[in-house]
Amino acid sequence: MRPSREQSEPAAIDADSGSNPADDAAVAILEDTPDNPLVEELTDALDGLNVDERAELLALMWVGRGDFSRGEWRDAMHLAHQRLNERETRYLVGTPLLGDYLAEGLADLGYSLEGVAGR
Repeated sequence: MRPSREQSEPAAIDADSGSNPADDAAVAILEDTPDNPLVEELTDALDGLNVDERAELLALMWVGRGDFSRGEWRDAMHLAHQRLNERETRYLVGTPLLGDYLAEGLADLGYSLEGVAGR
């Protein structure tokens, strides 16, 4: 049984609804639609990182997710370097709550996102 068109496509954004990004938290940017460039932009950004930056991002996500503690940062980095392959971009992009995990990892390591654009 195929889902109906209604169920498989997100609702269209009503430009006359009075909604704005400040009110709706820019939810439309997160919708998985064929014309949404977010995944491509994130993929391009991640693919542009060097090996050490990719390992740091993986380790940071793991710390934020609770797989490693602040005191285990070196272990997380060691494992991240071991796990690097051509699939880490897909792994990161496909991780639900990636942004939350990265922010939590930064906080766990003593960094703040206060004053960073978009926060």
